[in-house]
Amino acid sequence: MKFISWNIDSVNAALTGTSDRALLSQEVLGTIRDHDPEIIALQETKLPEGGPTAKHLEGLNHWFPGYRLVWNSSQAPARTGYAGTLFLYKEHLTPTVEYPLIGAPGTMDREGRIITLEFDDFFLTQVYTPNAGEGLARLQERQVWDRCYASYLADLDSRKQVVATGDFNVAHKEIDLANPESNRRSAGFTDEERQGFSDLLARGFTDTFRHLHGDVTGVYSWWAQRARTSKINNAGWRIDYWLVSDRIKNQVRKSEMIDSGPRQDHTPVLLELDF
Repeated sequence: MKFISWNIDSVNAALTGTSDRALLSQEVLGTIRDHDPEIIALQETKLPEGGPTAKHLEGLNHWFPGYRLVWNSSQAPARTGYAGTLFLYKEHLTPTVEYPLIGAPGTMDREGRIITLEFDDFFLTQVYTPNAGEGLARLQERQVWDRCYASYLADLDSRKQVVATGDFNVAHKEIDLANPESNRRSAGFTDEERQGFSDLLARGFTDTFRHLHGDVTGVYSWWAQRARTSKINNAGWRIDYWLVSDRIKNQVRKSEMIDSGPRQDHTPVLLELDF
């Protein structure tokens, strides 16, 4: 099976915008379509509480005909039009859909951050992990989230094999970002967040990119928009992942970034898995 995950940074902007950035986002949508994956996971959808509008549905059907979709949007009292996740899957697939609550602190469980699809032989789950925030204001809550999420994945894994994807908002190792020394206390590269990701993997999960590519450097999934030359200079971070249960790691055939051209921010990540 072929899967693609992408932090889209606003479904509305990508589908209905006319700016140069929107046009670049639409080129990425076309690239994803051309790969013809069975399932597409989107994070940071920023959809309203009620989910996609009629215009959004029309746009998604234009880019991805023959797919069904499910979504999880941020709900009050959490901030609305924020965070959010969405799955598109081919019409012949018939998963059971879950919107888990993991006991996360504050409003995190209400921010539409997780969707899980259950199939006969495996779970496919996506996550948009909370950012530790400016000045690391949310770091303590983020640490609690990491523990709750790791327990949730471990519970899934105790029932059947797991495939997990999304924007995990952490560069795990120094080789996962271009400038580790200058980012030691930056959100996404604190010792606490990196340890949280290590603890997650230790509970029975494999980072598929590292499994296939070893300690290769210079391969990233995100480049800061605020720095105009971040992508030109490849000053990026690898914070988007495909994880699998350890017991199926040798069934992974591909785990790689998809070229998103000049568009900065996140690039899609692809997984091919032979069940």
